[in-house]
Amino acid sequence: MSKVRILSDRVANQIAAGEVIERPAAVVKELVENALDAGATRIEVEFRHGGRSLMRIEDNGHGMSRDDALLALERHATSKISEADDLNRLASFGFRGEALPSIASVSRFTLQTREKADDSGTEILVNGGRMAHVRDCGRAVGTRIEVAQLFNSVPARRKFLKTDQTEAAHIIAGVRLYALAFPQVAFTLIEDGRVIFRSPECAGLAERVAEIFGKQLAEGLVPINASEAGIGLSGLIGRPGTGRTTRHEMITFINQRPVDSRALNYALIESYHESLPKGRYPLAFVFLEIDPAAVDVNVHPAKREVRFRSETAVRGFVIRSVLARLRELAGKPESGDRKPENAAVVQPVVLLRLASVPPAVAERRVGDKATHLSVPVPTPAKLPESPVFGFRSPVPSSYAWRWLGLAHGSYALFETASGLVLLDRRAAHERIWFERLQDQFKSGTVPSQRLLLPVPLELDPVASALLLARLEFLNGHGFEVVEFGRNFFRIEGMPTWMEPADAEPFVRELLGALRDGRLQDRAVDTAREQLARLAATKAVRLGDGVGDSEMHALVEQLFACRAPLTSPGGRPTYVELSHGEIGRRFQK
Repeated sequence: MSKVRILSDRVANQIAAGEVIERPAAVVKELVENALDAGATRIEVEFRHGGRSLMRIEDNGHGMSRDDALLALERHATSKISEADDLNRLASFGFRGEALPSIASVSRFTLQTREKADDSGTEILVNGGRMAHVRDCGRAVGTRIEVAQLFNSVPARRKFLKTDQTEAAHIIAGVRLYALAFPQVAFTLIEDGRVIFRSPECAGLAERVAEIFGKQLAEGLVPINASEAGIGLSGLIGRPGTGRTTRHEMITFINQRPVDSRALNYALIESYHESLPKGRYPLAFVFLEIDPAAVDVNVHPAKREVRFRSETAVRGFVIRSVLARLRELAGKPESGDRKPENAAVVQPVVLLRLASVPPAVAERRVGDKATHLSVPVPTPAKLPESPVFGFRSPVPSSYAWRWLGLAHGSYALFETASGLVLLDRRAAHERIWFERLQDQFKSGTVPSQRLLLPVPLELDPVASALLLARLEFLNGHGFEVVEFGRNFFRIEGMPTWMEPADAEPFVRELLGALRDGRLQDRAVDTAREQLARLAATKAVRLGDGVGDSEMHALVEQLFACRAPLTSPGGRPTYVELSHGEIGRRFQK
């Protein structure tokens, strides 16, 4: 008996569903793309319980006849292409013919459709890949698809879904991408019976961006339009100095298809190299128009990854186009331009202090002046006894180090009995703050301050879901963040180590780290350590003018730490040049 057998269509479809249908958002994506390919000018998306129990996509496209509707549920049946060469002339989203049969194989799938030439519509019900019925139905021209009980025929897949809130956030984010790509199409999005997004046909991209991301973000964008040798770039980009701590508002489209393209992302980041500080990413909603034969979208069933025939040429064109626009803005400032986010601005925020700052060397910038306060810190009974960087004995008192001055504003130079020590002020401060915050988090005694004028915080759906899931943790560590509407929050309190102007960027950066997987919060202790590490980098305020007493206080605090040799990020806090090494350098 042969050991090799051909799988049934039902099993093959369920296997294909593992690639095409990763989560409920993938179902919505495929069906919205089909609606757009059908020429719809109105699309309504409804879902319940994060898409687990129901997803409904209804459009006013051209619809299908009964024969076409039945054929569409067969594997590799498509109206988009007919031969291999058509892949070089793709003008549609779908072309593989896998989505509908894959979805129908892992859900209770109902399709109602009618084309203009027919007097009645067709209804097809498929349950777990098995055809239940085909019958006439009454409906308007267009198509309505309901997907209920997703993964009911493969329960193991349901276990890999996240919370309803997280899955809903991915659906909302996906629908908004297509709403951005097609501002001329009216979109309605309904979650659990509540309308959360309704946008009529918009005059252009700027209007749709303002509706989806808010007017505040839209005001920081400027239009871009460039073309060169059969390739074009259009859309909206951030003004010089306007950036974010994550890449999640750097959105790219190729021939109106939302894509994740490393080439385009790199080109945008490189273009803003001189316009944004390190670690900041540009705002961008850009559309690349290119010959379909010059780009391969058939890389993955989800069709979010693409490859260019000449990636270097595309990247160079984008960099040139964006740089030219940024330089134009820099040379001709427009009236009413917003100030860059990294500009020194004194914000009129009124604070009510509820707790005092912990004992420390406090360095705080007010306006353009830096103030420095040396607060006595009790010398610990026992300092670390392990040798460090050339010390031949337990670490001595800091006053055995004679302070010589600052080098490049960041490094403190000391003369010691053994030679010279170069102390990285920022690394030392970060180590001190890191261990102080660790102790505060562990004991639950985080000094906080309440804002009389709360800081508004508007997020995209995915970031909003992440924050809602972690509000209790965040509010237990010095913050007071409250939900104030759909995807809208207010920061009403924050730790004393933070400046009011840093509250919103810090929360955004924290959410970005969670979203990118750079910060894990599965265990409380791990989450606290990572939060302390991130917070320590933001708590440091280095001033230019420091004195002998401040520097010695810093050294005393550093060597009172449990791990004084490195910063939380692993950089050395200081290096020592011994007499012997200095002599060798001077060939003595």
